[in-house]
Amino acid sequence: MNEILKMLRSYRSVSIIGMNKNVGKTTTLNHILNEARGTVSLGLTSIGRDGEELDRVTATEKPRIYIEKGTTIATAKHCLLNSDFTREIISTTGIHTPMGEIVICRALSDGYVDLGGPSVNSYMTDIKNQLLKLNCDLVIIDGALSRKTFAAPQVCEATVLATGAALSRSMTAVIKETKHTLDLLSLPNEQEPQTIKAATKIIDEGIIGTINKDGSYKIVEVLTALEAAKEIVETLDEEVSHVVIKGAVSDKLLEGIMTSTNLYKNVTFLVEDGTKLFVSRDTLYKFQKQGGTIKVLGKITVVCITANPKSPYGYEFPKDKFLEGLRAAVNIPVFDVLGGE
Repeated sequence: MNEILKMLRSYRSVSIIGMNKNVGKTTTLNHILNEARGTVSLGLTSIGRDGEELDRVTATEKPRIYIEKGTTIATAKHCLLNSDFTREIISTTGIHTPMGEIVICRALSDGYVDLGGPSVNSYMTDIKNQLLKLNCDLVIIDGALSRKTFAAPQVCEATVLATGAALSRSMTAVIKETKHTLDLLSLPNEQEPQTIKAATKIIDEGIIGTINKDGSYKIVEVLTALEAAKEIVETLDEEVSHVVIKGAVSDKLLEGIMTSTNLYKNVTFLVEDGTKLFVSRDTLYKFQKQGGTIKVLGKITVVCITANPKSPYGYEFPKDKFLEGLRAAVNIPVFDVLGGE
């Protein structure tokens, strides 16, 4: 069995997310589908719809998704009409998208599928569970550009991260940015049960809250986490052990905290999961270097990285050098699915 598929078999649900357009996400998906042929019963769905058959920027044809007979698909009605495999409709879901209602069907022949799914986490979780109930060994969620939230642990158990030359003309920049994304997605999770309990209550009841060393907690009244630096700073004192943030954490928020107080250095900042962090490499480095700690409530497992050294914009990286650089930068396996390495 192929190395990537072997790794994925430890999980029931996996998403594939791309660092950018044209980094080889669909190639990665087709590679996994091909390796699973005849051995693994797959369920397949997608986050939203990832674009046109022809890339408008580069005028290059985008790879289509080829499935084998027996695959269970959840896709929007209009997308199903664009697909060329013979199918048996199993159920309609009542979940509607701009491309029509999501329909679950089984492929009665091999063929190309056009995937379009919901772009709301709770709907995706529901669809994934329906596919698992239909005896799929593994459900694969085809992620979409910039929708990293679908790597969230509520949605799937593990993630494959696709990166490639299309991200930047600078190979060094691609390697650094990929490592940074992996670092964010792989932040350590909080282990202390009482802290997790209090943090979960804060997320259920509000947007931001603090937990004290004695285990008591308090909700901080804010409209949104993005503009909440001032309110967070005002609640910090020697008794606070954790600040819990529901939703997105930005550069602006962390910089606002760092420039206003030193008390953040004694506090652990807890976020829902690594997909909620929209912070640059420089800001994260500065925050951690100055003594700040960020942990997550839900751990994301990034199983491996797939690397595409070719860009549709007319340039490519030296393949071996690119793979070597990525493998030196990250601590998980890196594969070149185009070159078979």
